[in-house]
Amino acid sequence: MIPFRKNLIDGEWVGDAGSRNINPSNLDDVVGEYASGDAEQARQAIAAAKAAFPAWSRSGLLARHAVLRKASDEITARKDEIGRALAREEGKTLVEGIGETVRAAQIFDFFAGETLRLSGELVPSVRPGVGVEITREAVGVVGIITPWNFP
Repeated sequence: MIPFRKNLIDGEWVGDAGSRNINPSNLDDVVGEYASGDAEQARQAIAAAKAAFPAWSRSGLLARHAVLRKASDEITARKDEIGRALAREEGKTLVEGIGETVRAAQIFDFFAGETLRLSGELVPSVRPGVGVEITREAVGVVGIITPWNFP
């Protein structure tokens, strides 16, 4: 049986219509069938992200670190499984698939560490005795279309 994967939107798995992903190195190997999101599902995902934004933007540094670190740890724990799936999906060698998976885990780990570095800048003021501090704050939801061939 070919696995069917749905989209996770606001804690719910949704999507019925999909497309097959076939191993380009073996056209008889159907990796899976994946739901294709439509405009309505995109609106639902955006609404869910906007609803989650206030709590996430108020979360502390350690909470953000924990989320990103857990993602890194989970990817690392499943690197062989994910690497095999990538090799099948993209026609890459197993070594390349596992290497890409390890790199994805490293990226999550790096940005987990970045959450713990207090950011901001002190810049000179034109007025004596006055300090200027620049602090960056989250401003809202961002939509991103990521490359399909790298985790």
